[in-house]
This record gives sequence, C-alpha cells and structure tokens, in this order.
Amino acid sequence: MAGRSYIAALALVCLCLFYHLEITAAAEIPVGDSDGWSFDVGNWPNGKTFKAGDVLVFKYDEGSHNVVVVDAEGYDSCTAKSGSKTYTSGTDKITLAKGTSYFICSYPGHCDGGMKIKVVAN
Repeated sequence: MAGRSYIAALALVCLCLFYHLEITAAAEIPVGDSDGWSFDVGNWPNGKTFKAGDVLVFKYDEGSHNVVVVDAEGYDSCTAKSGSKTYTSGTDKITLAKGTSYFICSYPGHCDGGMKIKVVAN
C-alpha cells in the first residue's frame, strides 16, 4: 500500500513539474522592443521565434493607438471587420495561439503607415 502512495505522490510531483515547465516556457514579448507599438513596426517579427502561449505586450500611449486582431484580409487591406477584438489600454497583453496572428492599429492612416504585424507561433 505504501508503494502505491509513493508512486502516486511521485506522479503528482512529475505532473506539477511538467505543468510548471510549460508555464515558464511562455515568454512576455514587448512588441516593437523599446520603441513599442509604433509606426514601421511591421518588420519587427522578422528573425524572431514565437511559440503558442507566448504573450505579446503592445505598449503605446492610450488614446493614441489601439490593437485590433484581424485576419489575413484585414491585415492586407488595413481594415477591421465589424466585431473584431480591439484593445485600447496602452499596455495590451495578447496570448498567441498556434499559427499566424495578425494585428493592426485601426486609427485612420496608422496601419497604412506601418502599424501592423503578422506573427507566426509554432
């Protein structure tokens, strides 16, 4: 009986360790590095590696910009569909799902001025 309890406790410890490793593997990544969410940030993802679960942190002056989650068409055309998820806090944290994610600023002229990124998470 003591052997079973020991094995169950060991399995629980292992499960907790694996869970902890999964959580710590995710990173908070400031979009645009020290420049933040700004114009001409479109090339910022180039050369970077992203994983599902990583958290993008969009920093900008509240009221001056926003972050809108769009699809590929919205990214290419710089337009957000009605009902698109929009963030406006100035310190927006968005967790990446596996695959390609697209983000734009929907203030007039901002996306066309380079405030958009496409991020691929593995």
